[in-house]
Amino acid sequence: MAKQVNSTYGDALFDLAVEEKQVDSILEELTALVQVLEENPDLVQLLVHPEVLKEDKLKMIQNIFQGKVSDAVMGTLLIVVKNDRSSELPNICNYVIGKMKEYKNIGIAFVTSAMELTKEQKSKIEERLVATTKYETMEMHYVVDSTIIGGLIIRIEDRVVDSSIKRQLERMSTALSQG
Repeated sequence: MAKQVNSTYGDALFDLAVEEKQVDSILEELTALVQVLEENPDLVQLLVHPEVLKEDKLKMIQNIFQGKVSDAVMGTLLIVVKNDRSSELPNICNYVIGKMKEYKNIGIAFVTSAMELTKEQKSKIEERLVATTKYETMEMHYVVDSTIIGGLIIRIEDRVVDSSIKRQLERMSTALSQG
């Protein structure tokens, strides 16, 4: 159900952004909006609170965001609140951000390593990912997790490449226990 809500509202905003050639500006607005929502969880709580009147919620959205976001984003915010989908607002924004990055050929990669990687290592990983994927550029997110012992775990969308030593040890252990 949540995916359907995200795509219903998100696809409409995405299509409008493409049609009006505002992908870059709306992407920037939505990224800032997600940050505002993350930094102000009380705002989302107010928007979903059953005792706050819908009219007050709509006024609150207008007071906070009017003049700071495009008409397309403002319209989407108002429709989402009007239809009592405020709890899905961060998810809808993230859905549209993902679609826009895909549209712009920007891949999002999550790389886990056992220790902090150098700038050169990060650069080589990014170059390799751009060369081996359909993306023109990559948005890289790095995490250090010493429990993987060594190697890397790379996740792009729903694909995972796990070359960690921990995973290799698990495979050997499974093979030995079955053999």
